[in-house]
Amino acid sequence: MKNFMIISGLIHNKFNPWKEKNNISQQMDFKMNLNQTWTLDVIPLCYEFLNNSCAKFDYPFFIRMSIYMFFTLVVILTVFGNFFVILSIVHFKQLHIPTNYLVLSLAVTDLLLGGVVMPPSVIFSVENCWYFGTLFCKIHLSVSITLCTASIINLCFIAIDRYYAVCKPLLYQTIITPFVTFVMISICWSVSFTAGFGIIFLGLNILGLEDFYNENVACEGGCLLVQNAASSTASSLLSFYFPGIIMLSIYTKIFRVAQKQAKSIQDSKNKSQSMISKEEKKATKTLAVVMGVFLALWTPFFFCNIIAPYTGFLIPPILLDMLAWVGYLNSTCNPMVYAFFYKWFRKALRIVVSGKIFQSGSSRMNLFSH
Repeated sequence: MKNFMIISGLIHNKFNPWKEKNNISQQMDFKMNLNQTWTLDVIPLCYEFLNNSCAKFDYPFFIRMSIYMFFTLVVILTVFGNFFVILSIVHFKQLHIPTNYLVLSLAVTDLLLGGVVMPPSVIFSVENCWYFGTLFCKIHLSVSITLCTASIINLCFIAIDRYYAVCKPLLYQTIITPFVTFVMISICWSVSFTAGFGIIFLGLNILGLEDFYNENVACEGGCLLVQNAASSTASSLLSFYFPGIIMLSIYTKIFRVAQKQAKSIQDSKNKSQSMISKEEKKATKTLAVVMGVFLALWTPFFFCNIIAPYTGFLIPPILLDMLAWVGYLNSTCNPMVYAFFYKWFRKALRIVVSGKIFQSGSSRMNLFSH
């Protein structure tokens, strides 16, 4: 009588790192030895009973739990940190200035990324399977692109605000009005929403790659962002490179002007003016750090994103996923930067945590007093 042995294992597709489908010829590898013993290697699948299921890689239990705990902490810090920034700016009237309206828009972006994009991404990254359906996968990818684009466009407008505050202080209040700030925020979100949802739902990202996508990527349980050369280049330039270059140019100009101002202010007559300039410079320095953190954390992902189509998609999906998470951590870091540099934010945080925010007249508290 024949003896049958079933050995479970993971068969990796040697020719394509993007996809491992449930295919009988790939799923089972029968080998008969001299004693007529059969060996059956079975690929773990996202959906065991579907022919078009993606293959699944299971992390050891300890590693899975460790990753879940780390990502859960990241999500909590991101959501609550940015919630406190939003609450502080909305509640305290002293913070109702154009610069902070832009910071508020940035904090909303980071909050949405932490509360909407990160949780499903955690499950997908750890389980290596997408269990939320094709439609929600498209929404998830679209929202992710939208929020990333909104972050850098917000930072770009913040740089413009800082330019007028430091370099054109006499014109600042007449040019950067609340209405102008509202227009900036509207442009930011309109462009970001159009870019994020247009690319995915119009299928512009896989235009011309349909055969490659269907044969090598599309499977039940997958949710990978694949972009053709045109889409990858255009989205990367719009969402990262062009705004990044603009911001770096503006902040370089700002610091040169700030250095000249510091040298020119020497007599006692300009000391009061110097104090005002000092506050503006501190705000500018803080927001420059926010910009620097953003560029540092997102550059690796966008570098790989723009070269991927030109290298035949040789970059492993797991590496792109890791780099995307490095970028997501930017939304966690921003409130920490505010807490480190802004005394008003630390004071507002103490008021909120202590419950004094519910007292009558708390919105008129002076956050800048010692």
